[in-house]
Amino acid sequence: MRPEVERLAIALYDYDCVKFGTFTLKSGLTSPIYIDLRLLVSHPKLLKAVGSILAAEAEEILFDRIAAIPYAALPIGVAMALELDRPMIYPRREVKQHGTRRAIEGTFEPRETALLVDDLITRGGSKLEAIESLEAADLVVKDVLVLIDREQGGARDLAERGYRLHAVLRLTDLLEVLADSERITAEERAKVLTYLEQTRVT
Repeated sequence: MRPEVERLAIALYDYDCVKFGTFTLKSGLTSPIYIDLRLLVSHPKLLKAVGSILAAEAEEILFDRIAAIPYAALPIGVAMALELDRPMIYPRREVKQHGTRRAIEGTFEPRETALLVDDLITRGGSKLEAIESLEAADLVVKDVLVLIDREQGGARDLAERGYRLHAVLRLTDLLEVLADSERITAEERAKVLTYLEQTRVT
């Protein structure tokens, strides 16, 4: 693991973006760990670091525009766009019934390739919904980039539809860094690893 990624993992915990307890996820799963990257907007240096690390990962991917998923990924996408000096668009969660009534905000040309960006992935549902909106606007999507892969079937869900997942951190990597830095106990790590084994889809 690159040193800057390890430092980021620790910072995410120190800034309360990684919590341990009992949480219900958007996917409906109950989890002993919760990752809240919406808090990044309150910590500019941390947001900048996330944008920089994701931008470095994106350098290896061919794309024309960043497409960030509302809402958590919007500030992340902007940070990436500023770092890379690349344009960003985003698919609306709800299409307005007034004004332009656009499903995709921002400017783009038909058949351009969009790199879909989100904060994390559990399963592939929300990513596939966003891809559907982008493809309906005649954009091409091949790759999805996230900061954290919770390793619970998201990569498989995307691969089954022909999309590639790129993740800076896997949840198991995050747990290892937090345990090694004594941010969490061995028991906390073991509880999440057991949960992952019980819920992981391969």
